[in-house]
Amino acid sequence: MSISFNLNGKKVSAAAEADTPLLWVIRDELGLHGTKFGCGAGLCGACTVHVDGAATRSCLLKLSDVAGKKVATIESLSHDNSHVLQRAWIAHDVPQCGYCQSGQLMSAAALLSTNHQPSDADIDDAMSGNICRCGTYVRIRAAIHTAATELRRNGNKGAAK
Repeated sequence: MSISFNLNGKKVSAAAEADTPLLWVIRDELGLHGTKFGCGAGLCGACTVHVDGAATRSCLLKLSDVAGKKVATIESLSHDNSHVLQRAWIAHDVPQCGYCQSGQLMSAAALLSTNHQPSDADIDDAMSGNICRCGTYVRIRAAIHTAATELRRNGNKGAAK
Protein backbone atom coordinates (compact mmCIF):
# COMPACT_ATOMS: atom_id res chain seq x y z
CA MET A 1 0.00 0.00 0.00
CA SER A 2 1.27 3.44 -0.90
CA ILE A 3 0.28 6.66 0.85
CA SER A 4 0.57 9.95 -1.02
CA PHE A 5 1.03 13.42 0.42
CA ASN A 6 2.64 16.72 -0.51
CA LEU A 7 6.18 17.12 0.86
CA ASN A 8 7.82 20.51 0.55
CA GLY A 9 5.65 21.37 -2.43
CA LYS A 10 6.01 18.06 -4.28
CA LYS A 11 3.65 15.10 -4.38
CA VAL A 12 5.32 12.02 -2.93
CA SER A 13 4.23 8.46 -2.24
CA ALA A 14 5.55 6.32 0.57
CA ALA A 15 5.29 2.54 0.63
CA ALA A 16 5.88 2.19 4.38
CA GLU A 17 3.33 0.64 6.73
CA ALA A 18 0.47 3.03 7.52
CA ASP A 19 1.44 3.20 11.21
CA THR A 20 5.09 4.05 10.55
CA PRO A 21 6.02 7.34 12.22
CA LEU A 22 6.24 10.15 9.66
CA LEU A 23 9.72 11.00 10.98
CA TRP A 24 11.12 7.69 9.74
CA VAL A 25 9.37 7.97 6.38
CA ILE A 26 10.84 11.46 5.86
CA ARG A 27 14.34 10.40 6.88
CA ASP A 28 14.64 6.78 5.78
CA GLU A 29 12.34 6.46 2.79
CA LEU A 30 12.39 10.00 1.37
CA GLY A 31 15.99 10.84 2.28
CA LEU A 32 15.49 14.21 3.99
CA HIS A 33 17.70 14.27 7.07
CA GLY A 34 17.11 17.78 8.42
CA THR A 35 14.27 16.61 10.66
CA LYS A 36 15.90 15.02 13.70
CA PHE A 37 15.02 12.20 16.06
CA GLY A 38 15.28 13.37 19.63
CA CYS A 39 13.11 11.54 22.12
CA GLY A 40 10.54 9.56 20.13
CA ALA A 41 7.82 10.66 22.55
CA GLY A 42 6.93 14.12 21.20
CA LEU A 43 8.54 15.85 24.17
CA CYS A 44 11.67 17.53 22.76
CA GLY A 45 10.49 19.07 19.48
CA ALA A 46 13.56 18.07 17.43
CA CYS A 47 11.30 16.30 14.90
CA THR A 48 8.93 19.24 14.34
CA VAL A 49 7.49 19.62 10.84
CA HIS A 50 4.46 21.47 9.53
CA VAL A 51 1.33 19.52 8.61
CA ASP A 52 -1.09 21.78 6.75
CA GLY A 53 0.78 24.71 8.33
CA ALA A 54 0.67 23.54 11.95
CA ALA A 55 3.81 22.65 13.90
CA THR A 56 3.58 18.89 14.51
CA ARG A 57 5.84 16.28 16.10
CA SER A 58 6.64 13.84 13.32
CA CYS A 59 7.81 11.11 15.69
CA LEU A 60 4.23 10.67 16.93
CA LEU A 61 2.38 11.12 13.65
CA LYS A 62 1.57 8.03 11.61
CA LEU A 63 2.14 8.04 7.87
CA SER A 64 -1.57 7.39 7.35
CA ASP A 65 -2.35 10.63 9.23
CA VAL A 66 -0.77 12.75 6.46
CA ALA A 67 -2.46 11.12 3.47
CA GLY A 68 -3.38 13.92 1.08
CA LYS A 69 -1.96 16.62 3.38
CA LYS A 70 0.81 19.19 3.00
CA VAL A 71 3.95 18.44 4.99
CA ALA A 72 6.87 20.87 5.22
CA THR A 73 10.27 20.06 6.67
CA ILE A 74 13.21 22.29 7.52
CA GLU A 75 14.38 21.83 3.93
CA SER A 76 11.35 23.83 2.78
CA LEU A 77 12.62 27.05 4.38
CA SER A 78 15.67 27.41 2.13
CA HIS A 79 18.78 25.56 1.02
CA ASP A 80 21.01 28.62 1.33
CA ASN A 81 20.03 30.13 4.70
CA SER A 82 18.13 32.93 2.99
CA HIS A 83 14.87 32.46 4.90
CA VAL A 84 14.20 35.33 7.30
CA LEU A 85 14.36 33.02 10.32
CA GLN A 86 17.59 31.39 9.22
CA ARG A 87 19.19 34.82 8.76
CA ALA A 88 17.98 35.89 12.21
CA TRP A 89 19.28 32.65 13.75
CA ILE A 90 22.72 33.37 12.28
CA ALA A 91 22.67 37.04 13.30
CA HIS A 92 21.87 36.12 16.90
CA ASP A 93 24.33 33.21 16.96
CA VAL A 94 21.53 30.89 18.11
CA PRO A 95 22.91 27.44 17.29
CA GLN A 96 25.38 25.84 19.63
CA CYS A 97 25.39 22.09 19.06
CA GLY A 98 22.64 22.63 16.48
CA TYR A 99 20.78 19.38 17.01
CA CYS A 100 17.45 20.91 18.02
CA GLN A 101 17.58 23.78 15.56
CA SER A 102 15.49 22.32 12.73
CA GLY A 103 12.64 21.74 15.18
CA GLN A 104 13.14 25.16 16.75
CA LEU A 105 13.04 26.86 13.34
CA MET A 106 9.93 24.99 12.24
CA SER A 107 8.08 25.92 15.44
CA ALA A 108 9.15 29.55 15.00
CA ALA A 109 8.07 29.51 11.36
CA ALA A 110 4.62 28.21 12.33
CA LEU A 111 4.30 31.00 14.89
CA LEU A 112 5.31 33.74 12.44
CA SER A 113 2.95 32.39 9.77
CA THR A 114 0.01 33.46 11.96
CA ASN A 115 1.46 36.08 14.31
CA HIS A 116 3.54 38.86 12.76
CA GLN A 117 4.14 40.69 16.03
CA PRO A 118 4.56 38.05 18.73
CA SER A 119 5.08 39.06 22.35
CA ASP A 120 7.61 37.29 24.56
CA ALA A 121 4.69 35.30 25.99
CA ASP A 122 3.53 34.31 22.48
CA ILE A 123 7.03 33.15 21.61
CA ASP A 124 7.46 31.26 24.88
CA ASP A 125 4.11 29.55 24.34
CA ALA A 126 4.85 28.58 20.73
CA MET A 127 8.34 27.35 21.56
CA SER A 128 7.50 25.63 24.86
CA GLY A 129 7.58 22.15 23.32
CA ASN A 130 11.09 22.59 21.95
CA ILE A 131 14.00 21.73 24.20
CA CYS A 132 17.45 23.20 23.65
CA ARG A 133 20.02 21.38 25.74
CA CYS A 134 22.48 24.22 25.12
CA GLY A 135 20.06 26.72 26.64
CA THR A 136 19.96 29.32 23.87
CA TYR A 137 16.36 30.31 24.66
CA VAL A 138 17.14 34.02 25.07
CA ARG A 139 18.83 34.07 21.65
CA ILE A 140 15.98 32.11 20.09
CA ARG A 141 13.45 34.63 21.37
CA ALA A 142 15.58 37.55 20.13
CA ALA A 143 15.95 35.92 16.70
CA ILE A 144 12.19 35.42 16.41
CA HIS A 145 11.61 39.09 17.28
CA THR A 146 14.19 40.10 14.64
CA ALA A 147 12.56 37.88 12.01
CA ALA A 148 9.10 39.23 12.88
CA THR A 149 10.35 42.82 12.54
CA GLU A 150 11.89 42.04 9.15
CA LEU A 151 8.70 40.35 7.97
CA ARG A 152 6.62 43.37 8.96
CA ARG A 153 9.11 45.70 7.29
CA ASN A 154 9.03 43.68 4.06
CA GLY A 155 5.28 43.18 3.92
CA ASN A 156 5.56 39.57 5.12
CA LYS A 157 7.67 38.50 2.13
CA GLY A 158 9.83 35.55 3.08
CA ALA A 159 7.44 34.28 5.73
CA ALA A 160 7.07 30.65 6.63
CA LYS A 161 5.64 28.39 3.97
